[in-house]
Formats: sequence, C-alpha cells, structure tokens
Amino acid sequence: MNVKEAIYAWYQKNGRHDLPWRQTNDAYKIYLSEIMLQQTQVKTVLERFYFPFLERFPTLQSVAEAPLDDVLKMWEGLGYYTRARNLHHTAITCKGVLPKRPEELGGLKGIGKSTAHAICAFAYHQALPILDANVKRVLCRYFALSVKDEKVLWEKAWKFLAVKHPYEHNQAMMDIGAFVCTSKNPNCLECPLSFTCKGKNTPENYPLAIKKAKVPTKKRFALVIKKEGKLGLIQRKERLLHGLWGFVQVDEKPKNAHSLGKVTHTYSHFKLELEMIYDESLHVKVDGYFTEEEIESLALSTVDKKIIQTLFSSK
Repeated sequence: MNVKEAIYAWYQKNGRHDLPWRQTNDAYKIYLSEIMLQQTQVKTVLERFYFPFLERFPTLQSVAEAPLDDVLKMWEGLGYYTRARNLHHTAITCKGVLPKRPEELGGLKGIGKSTAHAICAFAYHQALPILDANVKRVLCRYFALSVKDEKVLWEKAWKFLAVKHPYEHNQAMMDIGAFVCTSKNPNCLECPLSFTCKGKNTPENYPLAIKKAKVPTKKRFALVIKKEGKLGLIQRKERLLHGLWGFVQVDEKPKNAHSLGKVTHTYSHFKLELEMIYDESLHVKVDGYFTEEEIESLALSTVDKKIIQTLFSSK
C-alpha cells in the first residue's frame, strides 16, 4: 500500500463523515462552511452558527437578496465580519450561483485559492488540492520543510494529491492535521503517513515556530449618548467592523465626564480596553437613537454588546 492509498483507507475508517457540509454536494453550503471555518473552530461553527445561518439564508440567492444588515446580524458573535461582508458581496456578484471553475471562484471577494479549490473538490469532485493551516503542517512535516513557503507547499500539494479520490484525500489531510499530526504532541504512531514521513523523528522542527509578538493593549473611551431614554449609536465605516452598529469611540477622555465602568475585548492583533463615559453635556453626532428592544435587532460587534449588557444589567 502506498501513502495515498493509506490516507484513503485511514479516512474511510477515521474521517469526520458526519459533518453536515460533508453530507451535501450543495456548493453554497460547502462554501459557507469554508468561510465560517476560517479563524473559527468546527465546534463553535456547528453548535452556534452554521444551522441558524442556513435557516435564515437557505440559498446563496437569499443572501444576495438580503440587506447587508441582516447578514451581519446572523453573523453576530462569529467575529471577523469581513467574511460576512465578502459573502454578501460575492452572492450579489455571482447572482446567487457559484461558478464551477476555481479561477472564476478565486476572483470573487473573500475566496482565496485554497477555498476555491475546496469548493470545487468537495462540491464538484474536481482533482484539486487544498492548502489550509492543517494541511500545510502535515505537508511541512511529511516533506521535512522547516519554512511554510506557499509556492513550495502548493507544488508539494499537487504532487501529493490522490487524483482518483480528491474529495477523500483533501478531507483526510484536514482531519489528520486536526487530530493526528497536531501542532503539539503529534501522534505519529497513528498517522497513515508515518512510514514515509521525513519529519517524524523531529516533528517539532517542521515547520519551525515563529515567535509571536506580544499583543498590545489599546485604551479608548466609548461615549454613552442618551436622548429621551434611547441610546445614540453609529453604523461603523472603518474596515474592521464596517456595517456594524456601536457606540462612538474616542482616544481622549472628555473633561468632566464620569465613568460607567470598563469592558475589554481581544482581537487578533490587539486588546481593546474601553472605558464607558457619560456626560449630559456631550454633543456627539450619531446615526440613530434606539431603545433596548430596537438594539436587539441591530448587528453589533462583541465589544458593543458587552457595553449594552453592562448598561442594562446595572439598571
């Protein structure tokens, strides 16, 4: 048995066949899973987001027809909201029907080469390799590559692909990376690649870990603006949280304003510490005033939801 056959046999016995996106040929459902699983664990996507999103938007056409606010509201809590905006943009661009060629898919917003390959391999069973984080690690160890060089890894992925079983091969490579060839304490004895793996004796060297810089803390102030019992909010324009509603934030504390407490939130590149500030004399332009019930229907970022919870729980 060669290594490709061993991978196929391993997947038949050990693969996660019960994942919902592995029980469908619907390109939209597969695409949605691929986008949600970027930066988010399978468990979180399965338990809280995948099924509710599909219930609200059963087709890509329904995403295209919906306002961006509705899509963002269903994405609320999943984070990395650019993914939701790109999903909406792509749905409109392709008029609710995903193309079947990887080159065309790769030209759509938010769909990179690996995601395009995944959609084509899993929905249309095309013989294309994928290159997510788990697959990169498996390939680095198998070929004893200490550096994750994209060009080299794509060459290896193409060479390694089982063209007769692209679906099973790619799913197996992801599962092996997730459960066997893990970043820490890989279980080489259970790995179907071990008998020809070049890096199995020192797996910690492939790839070599890059030392992460300490996450900086940003301190800002959230302005709590009130009018006739309603809270003043803005709809964000900046890239990180574009389209989401929230409180006005400033870098300097207004004079004479008093604090209502602090909330914190950690993003991928920094930690945000927000002090909630209130002063009746504050005159700040907002996009709308909302009651507690009205706010519940808006798409808010996690940190703004924390502010809302703090404000209303202290009533």
